[in-house]
Amino acid sequence: MTSIGEGNVPRSATANQQLRERSRERILAAALEVFAERGYEAASISEITARAGVSRGLVSYYFASKDQLAAELLDRWLDGITGILAIEGTPDERLAGIIDGALMAAATTLPIQRLAITLMMQPTTHDVFARVEAAKNTRLAQVEDAIRSVFAARGAADPAVEEMLLRATLEGVTVKLAIYQQTFPLEAIRRRLYETYDLPAPTTPLPVPSPPVHRLRAK
Repeated sequence: MTSIGEGNVPRSATANQQLRERSRERILAAALEVFAERGYEAASISEITARAGVSRGLVSYYFASKDQLAAELLDRWLDGITGILAIEGTPDERLAGIIDGALMAAATTLPIQRLAITLMMQPTTHDVFARVEAAKNTRLAQVEDAIRSVFAARGAADPAVEEMLLRATLEGVTVKLAIYQQTFPLEAIRRRLYETYDLPAPTTPLPVPSPPVHRLRAK
């Protein structure tokens, strides 16, 4: 069955599906922009609707609530974390890739990082984060096990503790970068992490801005 599009030209089922997907992506992009500008609690569906340039009914068709919008964005953020499963090489090369991947994600996807931090930390939205995390449990466990296998291969006495410490460190860097984006010396922090884990110094800097070490101040 086909639909009638512009100029009364029938649209195929594939074309209709592509239009629906584009509309859904436009809504999600608008939601992320509004969440980043207004904060999750202050953002409204009306603002998201206006930013996306779609009807309120269309937003409601895809997402019954603001929580569902945030959950979908958070779901994608967690999917991005699982990208470390594709890192190959020696244990040292894999560890360096994990560090660099996390730092690049923090520097280049700050809006979704800020949203994730907010959903984790705020009592009113922690349940949203917990539900999405639970749904991704299998994949997240694979990520944890992949990091632990790197530390095991490097001879760590307790790979689980090392994995938790590394993730806590990288998440702390993300929080600081989200707050102090213009004054955070990302490259210096990266090189210090390499030293901490006795990794060979990186030969090239990360392709993101990194001010010299001074003091963290919001601007």
